[in-house]
Amino acid sequence: MSLSTRQRLSEVRYEIRGELARRARDLESQGRSLIKLNIGNPGAFGFRAPEHLQQAIAGRIAQTDPYTHQQGLPEAREAIAAHHVARGTPGAGADRVFIGNGVSELIDISLRALLNPGDEVLLPSPDYPLWSAATILNDGRPVYYQCLPENGFLPDPDEIEQLVSSRTRAIVLINPNNPTGANYPPELIARIVAIAERHGLLLMADEIYDHILYDGATFQPLAPLAGDVPCVSFGGLSKVHRACGWRVGWAVLSGNREKMRDYHAAMDLLGALRLCANVPGQFAIDAALNGQNTISPLCSPGGRLYETRRALVESCAASPHLQLVAPQGALYGFPAVVGPAAHAFDDHAFALELLETEDVLIVPGSSFNVPYRNHFRVTLLPQPDVLREVFGRIDRVLSRRAALAA
Repeated sequence: MSLSTRQRLSEVRYEIRGELARRARDLESQGRSLIKLNIGNPGAFGFRAPEHLQQAIAGRIAQTDPYTHQQGLPEAREAIAAHHVARGTPGAGADRVFIGNGVSELIDISLRALLNPGDEVLLPSPDYPLWSAATILNDGRPVYYQCLPENGFLPDPDEIEQLVSSRTRAIVLINPNNPTGANYPPELIARIVAIAERHGLLLMADEIYDHILYDGATFQPLAPLAGDVPCVSFGGLSKVHRACGWRVGWAVLSGNREKMRDYHAAMDLLGALRLCANVPGQFAIDAALNGQNTISPLCSPGGRLYETRRALVESCAASPHLQLVAPQGALYGFPAVVGPAAHAFDDHAFALELLETEDVLIVPGSSFNVPYRNHFRVTLLPQPDVLREVFGRIDRVLSRRAALAA
């Protein structure tokens, strides 16, 4: 008999590295050359972590053998706290910073510290699916508030408040958003803060893309608007600093210290159980936060990310089969299939056909916990000409589907 596994795993989906990615590996083993746009992994597209970050690690490598404190290296936590003080996070201090093996680990720890069986977490739809998975695997229940394309993928605070129940424990914001690229304005965030304050909820702000912005968009961090409302803000080196493989992320607690006391202790206990986060990467944190700004040139006209985003916007505008809410931030586009090509459309079947016939790997939109099936996600990391070629292939598949529908 096969060894039985945890039943709740049947509720967990992560198509970013799921069935389609496994099929892609099979095709590559047969000699097929694929364009893989399923994951926001800068290093796989020729990006490198900035030189001054690499040197910060190389110069301290002899000091990285021992375990460090469960919350992270003191100097790294001081740098993160100072960064948050500078952007207005109330009560930010090194004692309230937790460094983890990427934001992914800290999302899991932060929910494990909070949830009892049956507790609810309000999540955006679409979401980054790790948030749903971590909620489920920590015996919670995801409850989704809609971020609709007709509203620029921004949430409706009135709907969020209507979803609050006696079991609700937290509201999650992903800003700038993965997968849509939406960037939340201050007045919207302030209204969500007010909801959390009225109902005694924890705010959880996934801000890993905070400095990846386009066309003059500005980022509003949540914690300064939250004030005394309990809040956890997540950041790291993976995206802005193109260092995904280093697995360096952080969570910063803010808000009323007395209200956060037990939660802080729970986070500390869970951090201690895994001993510590990757030590070498922590030596790059101060250099990342206080060194040269290397991301803004990439996001400005002429920069690699900006020009690939331009290719995305123009390709969707030129297609009779696609609509796009232009991303204001992050590393992704989330186009919709429209018109005759959208007739009886199934995003997973489309993604599989695109992979099998056109050698392109994308992620179906429903993988991000939306109720509709006509979207898909691509990353903005390839060269602009590569993305234009991808959308030429996408149009070929959609044109075939439109012809069949007609």
